[in-house]
Amino acid sequence: MLPGNERHDVERGGKIIMPPSALDQLTRLNIVYPMLFKLTNRKSERITHCGVLEFVADEGKVYLPYWMMKYNLLLDEGESIQIESVSLPVATFSRFQPQSEDFLDITNPKAVLENGLRNFACLSTGDVIAIKYNQRVYEMCVLETKPGPAVSIIECDMNVEFAPPVGYKEPKPIKKSEEEPNQEDLSLDPLEFVAFKGEGNRLDGKKKKDVLHPKPTMLKGGVPRVIPDYNYKIGTIRFLRNTKAPSKENKEPLEEFKAFKGEGFSLRDKKSDKGN
Repeated sequence: MLPGNERHDVERGGKIIMPPSALDQLTRLNIVYPMLFKLTNRKSERITHCGVLEFVADEGKVYLPYWMMKYNLLLDEGESIQIESVSLPVATFSRFQPQSEDFLDITNPKAVLENGLRNFACLSTGDVIAIKYNQRVYEMCVLETKPGPAVSIIECDMNVEFAPPVGYKEPKPIKKSEEEPNQEDLSLDPLEFVAFKGEGNRLDGKKKKDVLHPKPTMLKGGVPRVIPDYNYKIGTIRFLRNTKAPSKENKEPLEEFKAFKGEGFSLRDKKSDKGN
């Protein structure tokens, strides 16, 4: 139906309105339900498939959605069209391509498409269908259908895939101007910064003796180099003490230790002998 005369329920789906005489003829032919039809525009050799919404059109006329006339049949108002009753296989797979990048703004596109396809009876490969959502009309091109080029989608379990929208370009990865610095290079140089490296002063003003402490060899990551214990066993703890072994040059014999070996003294003066 052209703009101005359309019914909203017709424009929302892929079904047409036919005259009552078509229903009488179809009932005599004992056709297979659901009623599906093949529409052919012999002038442009364009073919599409659809279902039927009602049998209330004027005799000799049929009302089609405007998007079906415009995109699929290339049909103008008042031109003739051939309608045939057909039986189509049940759909198992279909792939759609949005005709606008705005379709990517929808949060759940599969749910929107599933809700919109409830008003359709069949799909044809190469057709363009219109889905209305949130006061906008999204056009979808049917790229592929299985098991055939035209399928019925009434009470079926169909897998759906989406192709990139028309005009969509994959975002280019951002090239890094410089390579990321190594994490080890970002660590502070231990030879430049050492905790408690400053000097102290005595309170009595005397200068302290300069004691030269050898700087430990440090690794690049800031960890002092140590010698690992290759004989370490898991579950054991060893306490190491800095004990010096006796020098071999001291050859004098060591005195034997005896307890209470010292001498005692009395605090009183010794009395002189009585004879004096």
